[in-house]
Amino acid sequence: MKLRLLSRALTFCLMMVSPRLHAAADAAPAVQASLVAAEASVQPGRPITVALRLVHAPHWHTYWSNPGTGIATSVTWKLPPGWIAGEIQWPAPSVIRDRSGAVVGTGYEGDLLLPMTLTPPADAVPGQTVAIEASAAWLMCADACVPGSARLTLPLTVVNDLPRTDPAVGEKLRAVLAGLPRADPAWNVSASRKDGDIALAITPREAGGHAPQDLRFFSTDGLVGYDLPQSVKPDGRGGFVLSLTVAPDAPRQVTELTGVVTSENGWRSDGQLRGLAVNAALVIAVAGERASDPGASAPATAAASLAGTLVLAFVGGLILNLMPCVFPVLGIKILGFVNQAGHQRSRVVIHGLAFTAGVLVSFWALAGALAILRAGGSQLGWGFQLQSAPFVFSLAVLLLVFALNMSGLFEFGLGAPAMVSNAPWMQKPKSNYVESLLTGVLATAVATPCSAPFLAPALGAALAVSTALSFLIFTTIAIGLSTPYLLLSIFPQAVKVLPRPGVWMETFKQFMAFPLYATVGYLVWVLAAQAGDEGLRGVLFGLVLVAMAVWIYGRWNAPGASIGRVRFGLASLIVVGGFGVWLGWPGHEAAGGTGSANDKTKVVWETWSPEAVERLRAEGRTVYVDFTARWCATCQTNKQMVFGSAQVRSFFTANRIATLRADWTSRDARITAELARYQRSAVPFNLVWKPGTDQPVVMPEILTPSLVLDAVRSARDSGQ
Repeated sequence: MKLRLLSRALTFCLMMVSPRLHAAADAAPAVQASLVAAEASVQPGRPITVALRLVHAPHWHTYWSNPGTGIATSVTWKLPPGWIAGEIQWPAPSVIRDRSGAVVGTGYEGDLLLPMTLTPPADAVPGQTVAIEASAAWLMCADACVPGSARLTLPLTVVNDLPRTDPAVGEKLRAVLAGLPRADPAWNVSASRKDGDIALAITPREAGGHAPQDLRFFSTDGLVGYDLPQSVKPDGRGGFVLSLTVAPDAPRQVTELTGVVTSENGWRSDGQLRGLAVNAALVIAVAGERASDPGASAPATAAASLAGTLVLAFVGGLILNLMPCVFPVLGIKILGFVNQAGHQRSRVVIHGLAFTAGVLVSFWALAGALAILRAGGSQLGWGFQLQSAPFVFSLAVLLLVFALNMSGLFEFGLGAPAMVSNAPWMQKPKSNYVESLLTGVLATAVATPCSAPFLAPALGAALAVSTALSFLIFTTIAIGLSTPYLLLSIFPQAVKVLPRPGVWMETFKQFMAFPLYATVGYLVWVLAAQAGDEGLRGVLFGLVLVAMAVWIYGRWNAPGASIGRVRFGLASLIVVGGFGVWLGWPGHEAAGGTGSANDKTKVVWETWSPEAVERLRAEGRTVYVDFTARWCATCQTNKQMVFGSAQVRSFFTANRIATLRADWTSRDARITAELARYQRSAVPFNLVWKPGTDQPVVMPEILTPSLVLDAVRSARDSGQ
């Protein structure tokens, strides 16, 4: 990396002192530079967007922030006191090739706008005209490269009212700002690295959407070689896997992949978003995995990974024996075997094997049932379960219920030891091995409720891995569960050394609930990305209701409870728990107030900015602006009341009402300044911009669907 930067610097210096190249530049400037803005005036404290405009002659180019070979364009400002300038906001770049077709860098051709933000001080004096000065420097190349520079000036007048606009410049600048590379919630991004190879996986949140074409990744930090080949392979799910090569001089300790993936036809159907911003953690692939295909692995790696999974499954099966409803049965079972076999060791061992077979049959039946459910889920479109928000939510609910059970909020299987010890064939000194097998089946069945918390991860794995691996995992758990019985059938005297059941078992059980709570927390974090901010709120409240449902069940279903109490507890579990699942189900319109993923009347919110308001107003559209924050309870109530209304959503969609959201959850100087324009310092605050008017309609703090509909209807009618 350092060598490459040094090479670029030397090249630049040589160009600076080359008389021939300077003469060529003076004779025919290949790039014309100017400073432009959509607004000729500014308001105190209100940021505006300006741009360095570079008009390239045919076949000439300048460079992106990470140029490959070359020097990135730079701007140095000379501003009046109190003014603040932002960094260049780089549009999506293109591959630069020489006449032979070889990649020589990344940059731009044609008419280029490099936008930046300028913020005047809040105490700027209205009526004053200030001269904004900037020194721009660039490297322009065709067959040869020539350094270019210019000192540019942009006069701006400070005013109190709305700034004067330049429609021609404003339209181009708004288009550039709308197309700046950014993350898009419609696409999930992940990356893995194995030595010098990186696999970048880009998958759609919803199937059947827009299909981007001609993808190319551009690294912002030089981790991926700009001139090294890239390949793109469809993943069969509407997404793509890009195979990238690490630059030879890139550092090995990089843990993030940052850059832009461009698409010639854009990442959305309107084609505006040409660059998808990437900022993904680099998962280091284990030895032998191919980073170019996240789903593929070498045989040795697969064997190692499978072995690790099976070891964990075996240990999990062993731990099941420490559950309160399982552990006390150990001695009863073995003594029953001894009685059946008349103390003859070989026959005791065979009884132990038969019992183990019963455990295996039980677990195979469970694995088979899950395989059927898994197949049904695939037909319903689960396909890629862990990328499905409904699947992740279901798993979170399942693990939460199991964790609450382990914490003692409610109990399953309280009569398990008695059921096993009182089984008819346990009391009869017979030698029928089939009865031992059936004992294993019954013991597993009655112990399963207590062991369910440990089976929960296996349940999730069974729905996320292949059917064959699912059976293998459950078989290993069964072997782990039955191993103590096999050992005790071989050495029955060891029953005497087993620790006595006691309080320690309940303590251990409750302690083991915390890993499940941690897993639920992780799944909620995953859902935050899959369901979005609005959907996450429903998920959290849904999980609270599920917890409340099992608490009611445990409270009214305690040992010795009357039939009426038991029925009430069960009914409450079904009703409250069902409502919690309904509320938290990802995509449900009540959770977010804007419709489900498939709702044709869903309101799509864009990020607020003064430029976005001006762009949409220039299109003659009614603009609804919502200044909000997560910590504002009234804001959340307003959104649910108004945009939870199907009538409001339908009207907004049918009349193409533009919706902008200004999120003030974290400090944002632009939002603060905008609120100050209207003598406000708090949210909620809502505006409706009518077509053809200079001032918006200010909405009251507490909103109703009728208030909002009246305001936007009036705005629509005024624009006709």
